[in-house]
Amino acid sequence: MGKRSRPRVGVLTSHWSTGRRVVFLAAVLAVLLAGAGFAAYVTADGGQGSPPAAKPSASSPSARPGTSASATGPATGTVSPQPRLSDPLAYGRAAAVMLWSYDTRATTRDQQLAGMHAWMTTETKYTDWTSIQAQVPDPLLWSRMHDQAQYATATVSSAHFPSAFKQALAEDPAALTEAYIYAVTVTGKQTIAWKDGGGGAEDRSVTLAVQCRPSADCALVAIAPNTAP
Repeated sequence: MGKRSRPRVGVLTSHWSTGRRVVFLAAVLAVLLAGAGFAAYVTADGGQGSPPAAKPSASSPSARPGTSASATGPATGTVSPQPRLSDPLAYGRAAAVMLWSYDTRATTRDQQLAGMHAWMTTETKYTDWTSIQAQVPDPLLWSRMHDQAQYATATVSSAHFPSAFKQALAEDPAALTEAYIYAVTVTGKQTIAWKDGGGGAEDRSVTLAVQCRPSADCALVAIAPNTAP
């Protein structure tokens, strides 16, 4: 998987009027969320060897929270429930495991989307459901994965705040007080298996936008571009 460019992550400022902060926040999130949605889902071909990587189809439905039936269906299946965590790094680790794990043997595509949607922040002016939904293959590919009894598990090796994010906060410590959105880069490994003993593994890395307001549980905002480590 090729590396993507790593734009710097901006942060929010609390020194302007509310109206200007909202406009600035929208611009920051546009930069933060640009290029989101890089994931490698695979499907086996005959159950032999390592399966070819397959990206989500451009024809997959794209929607914001609350507008897609597939995103609001029964949250059954094997998607892990959102943990109650207030630490953005701990939450980022859990969210990465959730994003890198699936089980087409026991979970439909709609159930996968519904389970993932349950992790999203309810503050819709910040959330980017499209970047999360893009991690799920289109219906045809999911069906092929199901035919091969394909599933994936994940482990996390590290989680940290990108250096650009830390530098920006050091320059303006009050920058988070509008939305409390943190950039968290997580690295780990995804292990994939399918019927007839097929399997494989690959290293993974993702930068997440995570919202952790004081005295509240964290929630997922988006998948963001990689930033400086």
